[in-house]
Amino acid sequence: MTVALAGAPNTGKSTVFNALTGLRQHVGNWPGKTVEKKTGTYQRNGHVFSFVDLPGSYSLSAHSLEEEIARDFLVRERPDLVVAIADASSLERSLYLVCELLEIGVPLVVALNMMDVAQNSGLEVDAEALEKALGVPVIAMVARSGQGISRLLETIEAIAEGEMRAPIPGPRLGAAMEELVARLDAMLPAELDVPYPRRWALVKLLEGDPPIRRTLESVVAAEVWERLESVLHQHEQAMLEIASGRYDWATEAYRRVVIRPRGERLSLGQRADRLLTHPLGGLVAFLAMVFGVYWLMFNVGAPVQGWLDDNMVARSANALENALQGWPNWSTSLLANGLIGGVGLVLTFIPILAILFLALAILEDVGYMARAAFVMDRFMHLIGLRGQSFLPLFLGWGCNVPAVMGSRIVQPRAARLTTILVAPLVPCAARMVVIALFTAAFFGGAAILVSWSMVMMNLAVLALAALLISRFIFRGQESSFVMEIPRYHVPNIRTVLLATGERVRRFAVLAGTVILIMSLAVWALSTFPSNDIEHSALGYIGRGLAPIGGLMGLDWRMMVALLTSFVAKEQTIATLGVILGTGERGDAALKASLGDIMVPAAAVSFIALQMLFVPCAASVAAIRQETRSWRWTGFAVGYMLAISFVVAIVIYQAARLFGLGV
Repeated sequence: MTVALAGAPNTGKSTVFNALTGLRQHVGNWPGKTVEKKTGTYQRNGHVFSFVDLPGSYSLSAHSLEEEIARDFLVRERPDLVVAIADASSLERSLYLVCELLEIGVPLVVALNMMDVAQNSGLEVDAEALEKALGVPVIAMVARSGQGISRLLETIEAIAEGEMRAPIPGPRLGAAMEELVARLDAMLPAELDVPYPRRWALVKLLEGDPPIRRTLESVVAAEVWERLESVLHQHEQAMLEIASGRYDWATEAYRRVVIRPRGERLSLGQRADRLLTHPLGGLVAFLAMVFGVYWLMFNVGAPVQGWLDDNMVARSANALENALQGWPNWSTSLLANGLIGGVGLVLTFIPILAILFLALAILEDVGYMARAAFVMDRFMHLIGLRGQSFLPLFLGWGCNVPAVMGSRIVQPRAARLTTILVAPLVPCAARMVVIALFTAAFFGGAAILVSWSMVMMNLAVLALAALLISRFIFRGQESSFVMEIPRYHVPNIRTVLLATGERVRRFAVLAGTVILIMSLAVWALSTFPSNDIEHSALGYIGRGLAPIGGLMGLDWRMMVALLTSFVAKEQTIATLGVILGTGERGDAALKASLGDIMVPAAAVSFIALQMLFVPCAASVAAIRQETRSWRWTGFAVGYMLAISFVVAIVIYQAARLFGLGV
């Protein structure tokens, strides 16, 4: 039995999905799309339920790729059952989608989530009265604590066994609109080859839904379409009347089931918003939060990373060398230097990344992200973007790939392209691994301050790039910004840990595949045709780039490490471990060797170079996929390449001029 979970963003849909499926989840992409697809299974009393977590949607009118995917799955794929997740603390808004689901006639269950939030807000929501009003089962829930999950499963099972059939009434439109729908229906052929319910498609046609218009236009004769267009032109206000009718229905249902307090007091969340959404206080709070995350990464994650380095990399390499005594030197070097020295060293940075991923997951689950976007809207506007762009850009702190892909929520196209072009300048988690290594190696106790300063420099370059692109390439193309500020939620431990675990797993898979292959390739290039690295194939490549590196205080080895970062930014560390022959001796040996080949000023220039350099291959592929243009992809790669070298050269030459760290 296929069960689809539908609902608007911030209604707890993912929490319900995680509670239902737990670890029995699969994350991929929708066929032919870049949007993430989450599916999971649950077995109960001989039944196997397949749950599909649909992208968040406010309605069945497709205003974004996510909403189009959710709508098409519900209308065209026809799941056996739809569970509509409604926010009890903001029920009137949630009922609009429920109204549309009732219109298309899908078997429906309403999960009335966040009952605790509604109660804390002084709202009394009568779930039984709502069930009578809708004519479908309504389950009161607090998904983050598991309350109501068992009853939801029992209801789904009962529907599967035919014991309880979910009624599917459909709210009717006003008399004038119903007459107009009938008039359009009469103009169309009796047999209509469209993948949508006939009446529903006609209503969407009146609403001006672009995909529906294209579909109907392609299957009817030209003269029929002209007559339809004539009628639609005469009723351009139909969209407003239909939407108004649904809102009236939702308002009436809301008034029948919800009792609001007479004298409302400011809640704790509203008081917190006075600071977190304040133009100045909100910005200070955001910067302090970023600094706090970095403090945790260096003061909690770094010691764990060091322990893993000593106990995993160094000991494993020594044990391997002892076990392989008598084997050819090249085979021992391959496994100790290429495998453990490359991949093993990168894997030790998982604790640092886990803290970053955990912090991002908590901020998302609490509801802070929308506040940050609101606060940053004023700043984003100054650089030609809107707060809408902040959300995908913030994803870039974890990985630039979802940042680029997440830009599809940004409208119009000019703002979306600008967001895509600057998203790779956000310092991703992989770059933070490199920063952590170099700042700890050269600056000791000042590592946090240096790291934070470099991140601020990175964001300043991002702002300048966005400003120049919006002012000179997309001049005069402004965009508006409308978004929902959700209520605060106590973070759900299960949801947070699952999100963190999935991101860590992806990093580990990357280390075990791409980085493994590249580490072995770097080892081979550094070993053949000569065991002397300087006279190996890798050495010849590096010496060709040495003149450019010299302007930044970097020798050929650092330039080779930079080049391999195109595959994955973490590859920089793996490459240095192989080239310097320190990989099997661990992180401490690599830090010491770096101090022998470069000065602190050169280390700072390399950090800047790495942070602004061409993004990894996966990010470049995402840019090509989202822009559907090699021209824009080439522009993104070219301008980042130029900026990275210019900034790194300026930093090092300025340090030489003033005698700092040289």
